Amino acid sequence: MLKLAREDAGLTQEQLAQKLRTKKSAISRIENNAEDIKLSTLEKIAKALGKKLRVEVV
Repeated sequence: MLKLAREDAGLTQEQLAQKLRTKKSAISRIENNAEDIKLSTLEKIAKALGKKLRVEVV
């Protein structure tokens, strides 16, 4: 889902990493193994992609 959102925003992993002041390897790790990711990190990524984060418990 994160990879699709990044691609939809027209950004490379490197470009997103620059926006978040992190490394491309961190973006790759998040996209490929996003099982243990903080909500605050997801919020930062969403903001960098021009999106909003919505969490829903049903």
